Amino acid sequence: MTDTDRSTPQPAYQLLMPEGESGALFLDSPHSCTQYPADFGYDANLPLPLLRQAEDTFVDELYAGAPARGIPLLCAGFPRSYLDANRGLEEIDEKLLDAAWPDAKQETSKTRLGKGLVWRVLDTGEPLYARKLSVAEVQARIRDYYRPYYAQLQTLSDAAVARHGYMFHINCHSMPSQAAQYATEHPGIAHPDFVVGDRDGTTCDKRFTDRVEGLLKDMGYDVWRNHPYKGVEIVRVLGRPQENRHSLQLEVNRKLYMDEAGLAHNAGFAALQRNLEALMDELSRFTLRG
Repeated sequence: MTDTDRSTPQPAYQLLMPEGESGALFLDSPHSCTQYPADFGYDANLPLPLLRQAEDTFVDELYAGAPARGIPLLCAGFPRSYLDANRGLEEIDEKLLDAAWPDAKQETSKTRLGKGLVWRVLDTGEPLYARKLSVAEVQARIRDYYRPYYAQLQTLSDAAVARHGYMFHINCHSMPSQAAQYATEHPGIAHPDFVVGDRDGTTCDKRFTDRVEGLLKDMGYDVWRNHPYKGVEIVRVLGRPQENRHSLQLEVNRKLYMDEAGLAHNAGFAALQRNLEALMDELSRFTLRG
């Protein structure tokens, strides 16, 4: 395990590397951190279990077998509700700030939901803060967490290309069994077992997307493509198929492996973990064939 050498209250990421040579595939889990920074300053009246609904809880555990298969696994060291690594730097919600944002900003569907780079509300609509955030503290989160995380993503991508001439990446997420009011542009939708997203074929070779979808369907899972989740900032940045860089977002339904209210493993956790290990085994072979 390695982490950044930047002096921060907690590491920006954890990187789990294979003991031997890495293959052409690597994974990242940007939303599974359960450690909350001391300077978060969220509304003290928010129950912690409600705040934790923002996490992709246990996703890092589901894919913990990746390094043993020659697959690096990068996990964010900061929680999604503190700073959302799957947003662009310009997705700033000025309603949350005590002053105008001095850098570029852009209104998107996510900022309109209150779910920009720094969230203003939770999925259920509760305000995350009982105060305004200063520009300086948001800039500090970007400096100390966002930029190191993206730098490490790029390092992994470049290393795979240097070794193999191409790279494949899976951006690992989880989704609730049913979308909450402020979670998506499709509130109330009942989610399938998995959603694979390649931003409508723009971030990944179709053969890889087909392979992931096909393997999961062969295991008996219900799999949708690009709906309701196409992939967001991480796959957009890393996925450049014309440069032999392929990035895919993979969402798994939390009901398959956890008690969504109690935030604990359920009886399905071990079986899902085994199936994801089988998926990684096959994808490791598939990507080394190019």
